[in-house]
Amino acid sequence: MTFPALRRRVAAFFVVLLCLLTVCPGAAQAISTPDIQATAVYLGDPETGLPLYEKNAEEKRYPASTTKIMTALIVLENVDDLEQKVTVTQEDFSGVEADSSKAGFVVGEEVSIMDLLYGLLLPSGNEAANTLARVVSGDVPTFVDKMNARATDLGCTGTHFANPNGLHDDNHYTTAHDLFRITQEAMKNETFCDIVSTAQKNLAPSNKAAEHPNGKNLYLLTTNQLILSRNSPYYYAYATGVKTGHTSQAGYCLVASAEKKGSELISVMLGCEKPQGSAQPLTYDETKKLFDWAYENYQSKTLISQGTEIQEVPIRLSTEANKLMLVAGGDLTATVPKDLTAADFEQSITVKEDLVAPVTKGDKLGTLSLSLNGVTYGSIDLVALNDVSMSEVLYYAYLLENFFSTPLFKLILLVIILLFILYITFYIIRVRRKRQKRRQMMRSKYARMEQYERQQHRDDDPKR
Repeated sequence: MTFPALRRRVAAFFVVLLCLLTVCPGAAQAISTPDIQATAVYLGDPETGLPLYEKNAEEKRYPASTTKIMTALIVLENVDDLEQKVTVTQEDFSGVEADSSKAGFVVGEEVSIMDLLYGLLLPSGNEAANTLARVVSGDVPTFVDKMNARATDLGCTGTHFANPNGLHDDNHYTTAHDLFRITQEAMKNETFCDIVSTAQKNLAPSNKAAEHPNGKNLYLLTTNQLILSRNSPYYYAYATGVKTGHTSQAGYCLVASAEKKGSELISVMLGCEKPQGSAQPLTYDETKKLFDWAYENYQSKTLISQGTEIQEVPIRLSTEANKLMLVAGGDLTATVPKDLTAADFEQSITVKEDLVAPVTKGDKLGTLSLSLNGVTYGSIDLVALNDVSMSEVLYYAYLLENFFSTPLFKLILLVIILLFILYITFYIIRVRRKRQKRRQMMRSKYARMEQYERQQHRDDDPKR
């Protein structure tokens, strides 16, 4: 074969291969990932918990003040009246370093739990964290026990808290993935979302207003530059919260949330640096870069809409129909690569066995899940499309049929068989005894007759 002919064949081969790859269903183009300058990162979809980007996500790191996300979650889950007034005590400043972040509350100040939450989550007040812990649990150690128990409940496997504020302790750590789980749960609370999306808050005057630096009520600013000011170079139009953190041991940390065109994301960055001469750490630019990358390549899609017909299943005990259509009981929405559609996912359907009438429209009768490459993107209930009434005749026939296969019927049948065997046995014994008794009577009768005949014979003998 000549070289030009070989070259043409090789070229033709690659053309065919390219065409096959282009038309092959489900062959989504690989998405290039950004290089994020943080020690540990987790970017995920809060709806499903699935990651879009990970970097050392299971590595144990110090969380600094992002700890306060869990602190707020515990408070919100354990306090009914957030307007309840409490008093800040000297004890609440125990362990709070002079140069650490504070909200500005003073000893003896009467303040609502809601204002303490703002002081906790906006300016990252360490004294607010201690006050809330004491009020909720009586003392800080008991509150920390609640934090650790809740972390376990949420599936956190690399987390242990030693305080409610995040000040450094070698035994106080988490992972980017665990902190995502905690934030994912906290963001389900409407009050929490309202607070962390607030850039600034003017608290109501308190009994200690005169002791504040400005001699008035406290004015709180968030430490989260993504939402603080539209004029800031770190501002991100789609950001919705959440919390910053920093200690020399933890580095710079940022948990951030964003929403764009209905697609919500949560980003966790731990262990960022602050470039020399920069006003802010890398967390903001890196988070914005990560969000932009995600929104460029991923999209929140409704893969299955509520009411979509999924599968027809057999149904018994009805004369109206012998099949029933199952439909999606709700929307199945997930953040997925933009070039994927529902057809690219594998469906896994589980339906109740031996479905029988009556069935009411909307009854949950199964589940459907969508997965791709071994990752499940979501599940929904499958419900009945319409009512199916029961036939009484078929129902009683069904009961009779089922009764014959029940353990009770088998037990009754066994007892009947045993009783029958006993009856036959006793009957045979009784018959045999009657026969024996009759034979004995006949033998006795014959014996008496013989004896009588012999006697008669002796009496009739003339020789005697």
